[in-house]
Amino acid sequence: MLATPLVTLPRAASVTALARLVDEHAAVEVVVGLPRSLSGRSGPAAEIAVAYADELRAVLADRPRPVAVHLADERLTTVIASRNLTDRGVRGKRQRSVVDQAAAVLILQSWLDREAR
Repeated sequence: MLATPLVTLPRAASVTALARLVDEHAAVEVVVGLPRSLSGRSGPAAEIAVAYADELRAVLADRPRPVAVHLADERLTTVIASRNLTDRGVRGKRQRSVVDQAAAVLILQSWLDREAR
């Protein structure tokens, strides 16, 4: 399986908006990035991500076809995505507009690769 970007939702997007995308694209699972410190500790951002994933789980559990929601470590994905984009000649404002999507692809691909093993 190969992860590809779909759309970037604003951080404040409701779980309802994401649930609509899950329905539109018949997603079978959702992976939410879990921002941890380099040492692996969870801080306020991780707590927000966990709460978001829990809320999304509750919304998606009410579907005729329940959709699993997973949390995946996202440490360094933005740095790696930024480097990859720079290596491809994407810089400045254009890079800032797509770096979150590129990082999300890395998070999902990493999760898919782990699950395949």
